[in-house]
Amino acid sequence: MPPLSAHLPDPLPWRELSRPLARAEDAVARLDERLRTSPIRDGWIARTHFADAAAALWLEGELVHLEDLVLHDAGMDIRAPTHELIRAHMVLRARRRITDAAPGWALSPAGLDALRGRAGEADATRHDVEESEPVDGEDDAFDPPIAKGEDFSALFASIDAAIAKTEDVLAGAGRELPQPAAERDPLIYDLDWDEDARLGEWRATVDRTRELPPTLAAAVVAEAWSAIDPLPRATGVGRLLSAALLRERGKTRTHLPCLTEGAKAVPRERRRSRDASTRLVAELEAIAAAADEGLKQHDRWLLARSLLIRKLDGRRSTSRLPELIEYVISRPLVSAGMIAKVLDITPRAAQNLVAELDLREATGRGRYRAWGVL
Repeated sequence: MPPLSAHLPDPLPWRELSRPLARAEDAVARLDERLRTSPIRDGWIARTHFADAAAALWLEGELVHLEDLVLHDAGMDIRAPTHELIRAHMVLRARRRITDAAPGWALSPAGLDALRGRAGEADATRHDVEESEPVDGEDDAFDPPIAKGEDFSALFASIDAAIAKTEDVLAGAGRELPQPAAERDPLIYDLDWDEDARLGEWRATVDRTRELPPTLAAAVVAEAWSAIDPLPRATGVGRLLSAALLRERGKTRTHLPCLTEGAKAVPRERRRSRDASTRLVAELEAIAAAADEGLKQHDRWLLARSLLIRKLDGRRSTSRLPELIEYVISRPLVSAGMIAKVLDITPRAAQNLVAELDLREATGRGRYRAWGVL
């Protein structure tokens, strides 16, 4: 068998990998089984999307507040969104797309092209959630102002063409409009960085992991992505694809693991070690940490939901409180505007419902307040 990758040890250090591999396998299986019959499974999945997206920026040294990400996703920003917030929202959307697509979609050529923003994305993902009804309160009107299926060079070229056309109309000139560049803009892309070749190398590594246990294969492809770095501008995509591999190979059936959130629990010195074996063990530790944290959060949110449901005793059958409880469980934070939109009530009525549930106010502000259960 050829080596998995030039960036990984050959042969694999099984003595070092056996214990963290067994722990990661058990932790992932426990979480997936717990979620299979959980009454808050959908809420847990929707909520963890936000945490994992924020963690993707945290690993790059950028801080994105969950409150800002939730409000931006709902189209209710209280301030101009930052570049980091836009990137975190792109990771959030990518997680949702992978979760709602077929298990093997993300690792397919069509899925990889869609996730990297290549032309033809709409055709390749016709069965994707963005071609159907919005999911988890997501509305296409709140998407970032980058057209689906376009890369930045095509977008800037179309803007230049629009500006030139406006200048022609104002000046009465008939000069030819600039056409979109056939090649990528060197201001945005490193022309010496062959993304296709690097992505091909990474996909070859994925193919060579077919005989490995799914959890070890996920750690291998995550480490290979970090070493090869085929798409430097694609924040968080490496671990999203690693999580998608766990779904594709049947290790998880009810959720997309939050591997980026788990990586936060592993010291940077281990994740960035010069020794490839240490980095591979660190990836397995991140998978186990993600599953352990998922179990803890699930139990906390389930307990919080049970306490809130107790407050429904004696309520009339037409009360909107049960709907509010499920919505609060599915978001780290909610605002009066978000509640009003989802429940189709007025913001004043939303605040009254929040008061009845005695939710915790998380912002400490008098205006633009937000509430959460934990």
